Amino acid sequence: MRSRCFPLGSSLTGEGVNFCVYSRNATRLELLLFESVESEKPRVVKLERTYHYWHGVVPDVGAGQLYGFRADGPAELGFRPEALLYDPYARQLAVPAGYERRGRPTLASSIKSQVVDRRARFDWDGDAPLGRPFANSVIYEMHLAGFTRHPSSGVRPERRGTCAGLVEKIPYLQSLGITAVELLPVFHFDPQDAPAGHLNYWGYSPLSFFALHPAYSHGPDPIREFKTMVKALHRAGIEVILDVVYNHTAEGGADGPTVCWKGLDRATYYLSDPNRPGGLADYTGCGNTLNGNHTVVRRMILDSLRYWVQDMHVDGFRFDLASILARDEQGRPQDNPPVLWDIETDPVLAGTKLIAEAWDASGLYQVGSFIGDSWKEWNGRFRDDVRGFLRAENGSVRPLADRLLGSPDVFGPENREAEQSINFVTCHDGFTLNDLVSYDAKHNEANGEDNRDGSNDNRSWNCGQEGPTADAAIEALRERQIRNFLTLNLLALGTPMLTMGDEVRRSQLGNNNAYCQDNELSWLDWSLVERNAGLLRFVRGLIAYRTARKPVSDRQLSLTELLRSFPITWHGIRLNQPDWSHTSHTLAFTTRLPGDEDWLHVMLNAYWEPLRFELPEGAWSRWLDTARPAPEDLVEAPGVRVTTPEVLLQARSVVVLRRVAPG
Repeated sequence: MRSRCFPLGSSLTGEGVNFCVYSRNATRLELLLFESVESEKPRVVKLERTYHYWHGVVPDVGAGQLYGFRADGPAELGFRPEALLYDPYARQLAVPAGYERRGRPTLASSIKSQVVDRRARFDWDGDAPLGRPFANSVIYEMHLAGFTRHPSSGVRPERRGTCAGLVEKIPYLQSLGITAVELLPVFHFDPQDAPAGHLNYWGYSPLSFFALHPAYSHGPDPIREFKTMVKALHRAGIEVILDVVYNHTAEGGADGPTVCWKGLDRATYYLSDPNRPGGLADYTGCGNTLNGNHTVVRRMILDSLRYWVQDMHVDGFRFDLASILARDEQGRPQDNPPVLWDIETDPVLAGTKLIAEAWDASGLYQVGSFIGDSWKEWNGRFRDDVRGFLRAENGSVRPLADRLLGSPDVFGPENREAEQSINFVTCHDGFTLNDLVSYDAKHNEANGEDNRDGSNDNRSWNCGQEGPTADAAIEALRERQIRNFLTLNLLALGTPMLTMGDEVRRSQLGNNNAYCQDNELSWLDWSLVERNAGLLRFVRGLIAYRTARKPVSDRQLSLTELLRSFPITWHGIRLNQPDWSHTSHTLAFTTRLPGDEDWLHVMLNAYWEPLRFELPEGAWSRWLDTARPAPEDLVEAPGVRVTTPEVLLQARSVVVLRRVAPG
């Protein structure tokens, strides 16, 4: 019975299961077959070698079979022949109850791979990725489990925190109006990669690039449950974007576990530290860095992406620390990184949404210069400059104007479309929107790291008191600031992204790095939906306005082309007299946004006192006023007629007037 060196991983054949794994530097490689996840007495199969591929066929096994590898080779290259290694291409992993990240596991306590029948039929019923243009997208970044794990979610207890639980809450997502969910990592990750006494919640510690995290399934078949969720979201008109981590693994640095890539071929899979023989380069802050531009690793990344698109029907990916993939095998930034061009030009991925977090943990910052024609980029400048303006920083007006126009100073030189900029004020990493207006400083003591973790640069303002307050005036100001942030995010040119729960004031009590808080601090408390119904209505109205815009043209205009024909007039509190001075805290503009039939007159007052703004001539109606209580903060078209030549804007508020375009 002849085995094959392709495909990689385990694959069912008419003769049994073919196993194949890559290792250039191993001198011996064995396949171990287990009867149970905690078995100590495996059946050992010696593998044959073709080039750098080790393979073999086992005739009397099938789907569900548990297995792993043992590899021997030079100790200086990291080989540990006693370690059980799981398959990098496994579609499912099995973790025994006795698994411990720290220390050296026995066979019984080691992670195993599991054979999956990829031929198993799933009725997609004609489903396919939706292909919605970025210009018509509003992204909702969310944690798959945290969305429904809270007891208040109303989801059946056994389904809380799972794909099936998310399906039960799709009506909420539809009513919110978002067009895509961006799920924090769903690849199988190591929950023990966290400080003692805590669990990794976010999932940025991947054990696999193919297997699903099993805790996100309530049944025995995580793959089927995930597919069912994707299919249901697509039927609701909602795209699925995965946050993916192809920059490091859960194996960490020298003191991390050896469970897969380290033991199979460390020199191939990881960047080496030139200053420490046997050490791993760390451009990620997580102990190791994947060697993304090595041929073998490039193929693994491409195979993973294709799998999630072809087999799982996802619509796109957000790449964590994407600039890592621009580094060569010596860690130096490249002008034309092969792996990024592989992803860019792969026909299977054509039309797939590609979003880059275009920086890494070692200072490589590529926002505005990321490679390729298809990539969109998280715009950290948008976050920082909008925060700066709304907390009344000096010198913040001119940068804000650029952010509202799609950041032409950042993306204009690349001659890309306005949607190149993924605009966000908050994301999973940092304060929630409620905490952004409630805390001057981070409060991460619960993480067990003496409040040293998390960013110190938050550009937040507590509105007069740190943390929760019973002061009605402070609470009103905080909600006004929240509306201000949401308004600027959803009106600006670019692709807006919101963070789970911001629409109902979810709080983490000032924790801006809740990666290890798998508890009610991080979960969405659904009682907030009723408690903050007025704010939720406001957000729904903004999103509805945003998604109702018609396409700008039949072809995709570059940001430069768009702004060249973009009708906009800048003002200050006086018409046609914008105040660009260092101490200015006001801005106004008249425009007709791309795809909109109405003209808008937008007035922004970040000053701490009320100010009167002159109005252009015309029949204007008030549509939005963040200083007014619900439901007056956002009114239905045609709005409330304005009959005066000027409008009083309350301190720290935004007012938007609408006028139907003549003709």
